[in-house]
Amino acid sequence: MSSSSSEEPKSAKYAGVRRRKWGKWVSEIRVPGSQERLWLGSYASPEGAAVAHDVASYCLRGPSCLDKLNFPSLLPPSARPGVSPRSAQRAASDAGMAVDAQYIARRSNEEADRTSPGHRPELGWECAHGNEASSGTWGGRGGEDDGLSISVDDYF
Repeated sequence: MSSSSSEEPKSAKYAGVRRRKWGKWVSEIRVPGSQERLWLGSYASPEGAAVAHDVASYCLRGPSCLDKLNFPSLLPPSARPGVSPRSAQRAASDAGMAVDAQYIARRSNEEADRTSPGHRPELGWECAHGNEASSGTWGGRGGEDDGLSISVDDYF
C-alpha cells in the first residue's frame, strides 16, 4: 500500500482522536465512573476533534486533567468542570466545530490563493490576538479581509 507525502496521517497525534477510513477525524470520551461513551463528533481536521476532546475532558474531569490535554492553553476560561455529560458533549461539539469551521475556511482560501497570481503559502494556525495562552480565538492567517474570527468562548 503506497502513501503520498501530501496525505494526512491515518493515526492522530492527539489524545482521544482517530481517523475513519474515509478521512474524517472523530472524537469520543468515556464518562468518568461509568462505561458510557460520549460521542463528540466527526471533524474535517484532527485539531477540531482534539479541541472537542479537551473541552469534554475538562468539563467532565476538572483541573486534574490539564496535563493530559492536547491544547491546554486554548481551554476557554468559560469552560466549567462538573457539568452534566450532555452539557459537556454539547460544549465540546460546538468548540470542535468552531475550530473546524476555521480549518475549512483556511483550506478554501489556500485553494483560491493557489489559482491566483503571486501565491504565497502561509504557515499553520495563528491566534487572532497573537497569544494562544490568553485567547481561545482562532484567526486563521490573520488577514483583515478574512472576515472570519471564531472564538471557542462563544460556545459556552
